[in-house]
Amino acid sequence: MPLNIKQIFNKHLLLISVICLCLMPDIVNAKTDDVEKALKVFNANNSVEAANNFLQAIYKADFLDEEIILPTDATTSTIRSQVWYWAAEWYYDKQKYALAKDYALKALPLFGKNKSDKAYCLNLLGIVFVRLGNLTKAAEYAKQSHEMNLVIGDADRISSGLNTLSGIYLAANRADEAEKYILEAIQYADKANNQPRKAILLGMASEIYHKLGKDQLSLVYARKAFDIDSIQGQKSRCAVRLSQIASALFGLKRYEEAEKTYKRAIPILRKSNNMQSLAIDLNQLGYVLLAQKRVQEAAPMFKEALEILKSSGDIYNQLHSHRGLYECYWKLNPDSAKIEIEAFNHLRDSLYATATAETLSRFNAEFGNQQLKKENEQIRNQHRLITTSGIIIIIFIIIATAFLLRVLTKRHKKQIATLIQEIEEIRKSSSEEPVDNSSTNSLPNINDCNEFLKQVINIVNNRLGKGNCNVAIIANLLNMSEQTFRRRLRDITGESPKLFISAIQMEHAAHLIITDLQLPINNIANLCGYEETSSFSHAFKRIYGCTPTQYRIKNKNNIASPKISC
Repeated sequence: MPLNIKQIFNKHLLLISVICLCLMPDIVNAKTDDVEKALKVFNANNSVEAANNFLQAIYKADFLDEEIILPTDATTSTIRSQVWYWAAEWYYDKQKYALAKDYALKALPLFGKNKSDKAYCLNLLGIVFVRLGNLTKAAEYAKQSHEMNLVIGDADRISSGLNTLSGIYLAANRADEAEKYILEAIQYADKANNQPRKAILLGMASEIYHKLGKDQLSLVYARKAFDIDSIQGQKSRCAVRLSQIASALFGLKRYEEAEKTYKRAIPILRKSNNMQSLAIDLNQLGYVLLAQKRVQEAAPMFKEALEILKSSGDIYNQLHSHRGLYECYWKLNPDSAKIEIEAFNHLRDSLYATATAETLSRFNAEFGNQQLKKENEQIRNQHRLITTSGIIIIIFIIIATAFLLRVLTKRHKKQIATLIQEIEEIRKSSSEEPVDNSSTNSLPNINDCNEFLKQVINIVNNRLGKGNCNVAIIANLLNMSEQTFRRRLRDITGESPKLFISAIQMEHAAHLIITDLQLPINNIANLCGYEETSSFSHAFKRIYGCTPTQYRIKNKNNIASPKISC
């Protein structure tokens, strides 16, 4: 940027910021309109083209981390399940819970035997039904999701499901039972080394301990969550953590500190358009003001919160708004107070029905045996696989990678071929033995581009056979944020992390095929991150022009360098 432009920019920075803030709602609304138009078109014809247009629209709206493209030969069930599931996720994010429920219910039966995607959908329904005030349904769906995740065995998914269950029990005023679920969830998040997830769980634990009256402990958990989100640069989530810190301070009767902390969070939540958290914050601030006998100031907080919550259909938190308004009015305006207490009682009766209590008690009783069931099932699965096929269990493979491998174009082939050649040159140039990057101890200086790429290649090669290799894991092992890692890799290679990882897979596969002639192709597929040998062979042929077996025959006497063409 030329110096004169910089000077002008700095001089008018405030004006530019104001203009951007004014334009932002229009930009967001335009993207939302595009998504909803695309969804309407898909609902009319259910074509692959319409499906991909919808998925492209939510990608451009910054809702997806990576682009999803459905293949032209995808089945009708696959097309509908993907579009309707992501529509449900979209509407949940926009706090339109009734629409989120409708689309999730439409997607659910279409997943069939796909337990992975089905478990995601069930968990989403559990969360949605909490917002809609149907805790019985929420518990049923969350239970099904949790049981599937236990079979899948992915620690991160299990922690997410347990978090949903803890939220349901908290909403049902059974915080003592919610506690055991959230503590187990934190353990699984530690196993998965998922720091953003852990921050969410610590925040939930803070809310649970606040409900239990253990506010000193609540404050400790909330501050831990805030520290993690701060490091991750999650400003909107930091605002949520501020609200949880304020709730703990409220419980400790540190009213002035609580009020200041709630008020710190409010403008951040407004700016990020996180209306759900804003409404909760306003409710809580209202109660702080009531505790200080500032009724005239408290009432507008509850009114604004109630308006937001009614628009989203969130019954659970509407309950707290009506209760707050009743406490504001009962001395000042008996007629208004009567209306609010009637609304409160109506919502409370629907939320805490007898059926809800029975469902939660039944599930809680069953949960005690689930860990034993999980261990027995894992043993049976291992025994069956070892005795019949000898194939190593691949628990979970990144869905986005599977999509990428299915939709590689000629352009992708050329890009991957170039990257493979670069990766092979890097591998040959290194005189050191491959480094175990399961730990970040003694990492070389990654400021050098070549050393940086060597580290990435070593990490991916070491984790491929573990079925657990994604951008978040690689960035963490390099002591970098995801954003920094993505930017640095793209600056060096000109390609996305996803494409670079795929190239490492193919280069590693080609190397194994010709350097270990006794290693079966199906084992190589597993070592390179593929669950199915057929998928591996198809992807390999698209890049190298022949099957892995043909490639081994033609190159068995030449192990110097993999050839991109047979």
